[in-house]
Parts: sequence; C-alpha cells; structure tokens
Amino acid sequence: MNIIVEGIGKAFSLLFMLDKEVFAITWLSLKVSGIATFISLFVGISVGTIVSLTRFPGRKLIISLINMGMGLPPVVVGLFVMILFWRNGPLGFTEILYTPMAMIIAQAVIATPIVTGISLAAMQSLPKDLPLQILTLGATRLQMIWILLREARLPLLAAVMAGFGGVISEVGASIMVGGNIKGYSRVLTTATVMETGRGNFDLAIALSIILLLLVFMVNFILTCIQQHERPR
Repeated sequence: MNIIVEGIGKAFSLLFMLDKEVFAITWLSLKVSGIATFISLFVGISVGTIVSLTRFPGRKLIISLINMGMGLPPVVVGLFVMILFWRNGPLGFTEILYTPMAMIIAQAVIATPIVTGISLAAMQSLPKDLPLQILTLGATRLQMIWILLREARLPLLAAVMAGFGGVISEVGASIMVGGNIKGYSRVLTTATVMETGRGNFDLAIALSIILLLLVFMVNFILTCIQQHERPR
C-alpha cells in the first residue's frame, strides 16, 4: 500500500516539478501514438469506406481479415516490422530500426485494422439505400462519400479513441522496434516496464499514472466532441 501512495506522490511531484526527462518521454509517447493514429485514420477510414460501398469477389474474406486484424498481437507486429527493417532485411537500407519512426510504423500497423473495422461497421450501419438517394439528388460520388462520413461521424470518433487507446498503451512492439533508448525512443510504457524490472516501483507507478492521465485527457476531449455532435 505504501508503494502505491509513494508512486502517486512521485507522479504529482514529477508533474508539478516539470521533470525534463519525464516531459520528454510523455511528449514522445503522445507524438508517436498521435502520428500513428493519424496514419491509421487515413488508411482505415478509406479502406473501411471502400469495402462498405463496393461489391467484389472475396469481399467476405477481406472483411474477415479486417476483423481478425483488430485483435492482432502487438508482439507479432513488432517482430515482422523488426525483420522488415533489420540490417539484412528488405528495408534495412533505410536504417530506421530502433528509432521513433519504426515505432510509428509498428503502431500504425496495430491501429489500422482497429480503425478499419470500426469504420466498416459504422458505414454498414447506415441505411442501405442512403448512397443511392444522395446520388439521385445530384451529388457527385465524392460528395456522397463525404455526406456518408458525416452521418457516421459519431462511431468514427469512437474509432479514433479505440485506435489511439490501442497504441498509446502498447509496449511489446515499441520495445522491439524502438529499443527503449534513453532520450531517443523511450516512451511511457517502455519506461514503466524498465523501472518495474529495476524494482523502482514508485517511479513505475508514477509513470503509469501519468500515462493514465494522458489517455484520459485525450479521450475526454474526443468524448466531449462526440457528445456535442450527438443528435438531440
């Protein structure tokens, strides 16, 4: 119990004292996961929309793969990204392994199926005849897609929260492709694991609390936007 109390006290101490290392770790966590989420939104919403609006052979197989990808183990993603960018790997010449860029790529791969699956479900929940009705009223295909996205904006915001939550709390792939290098590729989750291994439970709890506060603030902002947009 004393360890938990000390951890909470240390967390607020680090926050109020604006510890440079903790601030850098927190900022890197937010930057890496934010960019990865943005990439996953661009790819995931695009793919989800295309799959929901088109009919083609093998569509059910693609949807099954998307749904399977929503539960993709982060360590598996980390392993394949690591192999891909390994010195002797296909993309080893880029030399981005053990850098924040490699972490962004791994996290984007993790988040994209989540965003795609939720986006697909959101678009499929709209009335089946709605696209045809919009086109009948004289809208172009791009305008029709934009209107559909606006109609599905509430579950799409849930996709943002799910995608961000899935990567900001991820640790396995981040350690594998980022290396947890101090001052360069160390994020809140990897730092927490490291401090726990060292037996610094008070610092590990402090970092965990900071991570929880970060996740809460981001999701609180998105929830406020979502609830504001909710039809009354």
